[in-house]
Amino acid sequence: MAAQREWYEKDYYKVLGVADDATPKDITKAYRKLARENHPDTHPGNAAAEEHFKEVSAAYDVLGDEEKRKEYDEVRKLGAFSAYGGGQPGGTQGFNFNVGADGLGDLLGQMFGRGRRGAGPSAAAGPQRGADLEATLTLDFADAARGITTTLYLTSDAQCSACGGSGAKPGTQPKICSRCGGRGIIDDNQGFFSFSSPCPVCAGRGVVIEEPCPTCRGTGVERRPREVQVRIPAGVADGQRIRLKGRGSPGRSGGPAGDLYVECHVTPHRLFGRDGNNLTVRVPVTFAEAALGSDIDVPTLDGQRVTLRIKPGTPSGSRHRVKGKGISTPKATGDLIVTVDVQVPTLLDDAQRAAVEALAAATTVSPRARLEG
Repeated sequence: MAAQREWYEKDYYKVLGVADDATPKDITKAYRKLARENHPDTHPGNAAAEEHFKEVSAAYDVLGDEEKRKEYDEVRKLGAFSAYGGGQPGGTQGFNFNVGADGLGDLLGQMFGRGRRGAGPSAAAGPQRGADLEATLTLDFADAARGITTTLYLTSDAQCSACGGSGAKPGTQPKICSRCGGRGIIDDNQGFFSFSSPCPVCAGRGVVIEEPCPTCRGTGVERRPREVQVRIPAGVADGQRIRLKGRGSPGRSGGPAGDLYVECHVTPHRLFGRDGNNLTVRVPVTFAEAALGSDIDVPTLDGQRVTLRIKPGTPSGSRHRVKGKGISTPKATGDLIVTVDVQVPTLLDDAQRAAVEALAAATTVSPRARLEG
């Protein structure tokens, strides 16, 4: 893909607050933190937070994609001076800036104002990648833990249902441009420089539509509701952003479709919490069970119950691990971490009070006495 004008103006690493050599994991972690802090749902009506959220999303769209990040880093190393023709010392003889191809020629062509995607009337010429789309999805805690296939309902650009994306009136076909022979570009020799620029007849498309489709007016794209099937992997976390390649807006003039980014919001569970792939739960026990030891029933996320044996003298707040009962992902399976809460009765009948008083009488040294030495 070609470099975007914003790449010369924006330091995406600074936007996300990470170093230039940050790992993909660090970049994703920084994005999730900033996205949560500035999400419009968290700050309704706050224009500054919404704008920052957009900047963070734009930065992650580039740095979170290996291919885009590589091209962005190359642009930053090249620098704006080189992009404006600072090239080799001693002259610029024999350069050919082919703006119809990827690489340095395309980049320099843009900066000279003659590029296929540069400024001016030719900016929309040639095949164009479709826009990326953003969507949010609210998930039940259990669905997020297990993974789920669901449907997103979007209103966005989609391939024209009448012409199938060709842009031509149904029953007709686009014709190859006679000026450029279908190349979409023409050569323009100017002294030492030879430029390739979009064909003025077909606007760089390589084809001419003599009878445009009345539905999309020749664009091949229409805005309409559509359904997108989404597979949410097991273990998705609150605020995690999932990329669905090629599920965004369709490209124009034969360009590839954009991507769909789905930000997941996970609702809290009434019993369970989460720590990485581990599930956490608090289980109440009686004083007698903690003092004497007991087998207690513990709930799990799948609805089954497991038996946990606690030792005599188990203190309140102690944590116990049940192996393999956490969240399972393709890479690992977590555990269930059980925190024991010893319940102190607030109302005692006569028999219970007598039993507690007998225990108190049989206790030779109180905990306070041990603290006092």
